[in-house]
Amino acid sequence: MVPTDKILETAIREKVDIIGLSGLITPSLDEMVHVAHEMKRRGMHTPLMIGGATTSRMHTAVKIAPQYEDGVVHVLDASRSVTVAGSLLNDQKPEFLLKLKKEYAKLKEDFGNKQSSRQSLPLSAAREQQLKIDWKNFEPVVPSFTGTKLFEQYPLAEIAAYIDWQPFFIAWELHGKFPQLLTDHVIGKEATKLYEDAKAMLRQIIEEKWVNARGVIGFWPANSNGMETIEVESGKGAVALESLRQQSKKAAGQPNISLADFIAPAAGGKRDYLGAFSVTIEGIELHIKWFEAALDDYGKIMLQALADRLAEGFAELLHKKVRTEYWGYNREETLTNDDLIREAYPGIRPAPGYPACPDHTEKYKLFDLLGGEATTGIQLTESLAMYPASSVCGWYFAHPDSKYFGIGKIEKDQVKDYAGRKKMPVEQIERWLRPILDYDA
Repeated sequence: MVPTDKILETAIREKVDIIGLSGLITPSLDEMVHVAHEMKRRGMHTPLMIGGATTSRMHTAVKIAPQYEDGVVHVLDASRSVTVAGSLLNDQKPEFLLKLKKEYAKLKEDFGNKQSSRQSLPLSAAREQQLKIDWKNFEPVVPSFTGTKLFEQYPLAEIAAYIDWQPFFIAWELHGKFPQLLTDHVIGKEATKLYEDAKAMLRQIIEEKWVNARGVIGFWPANSNGMETIEVESGKGAVALESLRQQSKKAAGQPNISLADFIAPAAGGKRDYLGAFSVTIEGIELHIKWFEAALDDYGKIMLQALADRLAEGFAELLHKKVRTEYWGYNREETLTNDDLIREAYPGIRPAPGYPACPDHTEKYKLFDLLGGEATTGIQLTESLAMYPASSVCGWYFAHPDSKYFGIGKIEKDQVKDYAGRKKMPVEQIERWLRPILDYDA
């Protein structure tokens, strides 16, 4: 979240060939539009590269590229930026940008056509089609405790057994199903070498205790209000968790889902429960500095990728312990690691910022419930990214009908309703929810 003026003034002073913007959190998308607009206003001609987790080719074509005519390029991930930079710095630059401009114009046209054909429901109608759960014949399982439980110095060897290696190879641009990709006739040799190097470093991380695995879980009594609010009873009083609801018009019999649908409504008289968690891998900074000093980019990236895998593995491990022990709603579970990767278990752990709950600002409530930075060991940045970077957080839902889903596009009526519930200005909500708005804001 570097200010636009600082980015552009530095670019001009250093006479850079390309400006690159990386967006990890949704507010970055608005900032990128502003940077492009400001570049045009200043009469700049430097190409602009767009990348990062929240960005997309479509958003770049529809929102950013129209603001600046001297070259806006979306790059899928950092490993491809070298190729794109080469195209922007050689004699093919005019041809490359002209072709890209035509592609983005077509994407923008297709987006407009799709938007005009999309059918949505008013929020009131979507609520009438919410997921219907038979709460009368369901008895919520009472967790073994309420409040929070902290895990420090969790054994890394135990976490390593829960690693899903597939995303590790994707991070290195080696696509294919693990472990089959190790014997692939095209990438098998490279993938095997990478895997052996990763296992060797992972052994070193565990044996020499390079990092600390810290986690927190918590459970609290909770009920929904029958719409999109979940009221949680914490030790500090009631906390209102706000969720969104799908508004797209569905086929007959298909519900418009909200996360709140998975929690028993207060009107039914049954006490339900909601859980939350955070995990983080602490202490890689010292080792990162060592790799940087040794000019060992391979080792640095390998360590970062393994820290990410350990964080995800820790989240998987704790979720299993929650199901079988701490909440205990699936005590007889006997699943393999492949089963866990396929999520072949009841209950979900959706994370703020992801499709079912795309609003990052609900992280404030999640972290407050878990005890804040002092307990979790995680800092929330101004843009609500987590530090250390190898961190995962989310909610626990136990009902067997709970499932992952995407909110999809939402309309202005829901944004206004949501802003009112959260006591935030509509414009601020729109900024955080920009990618899922079904209207121009």
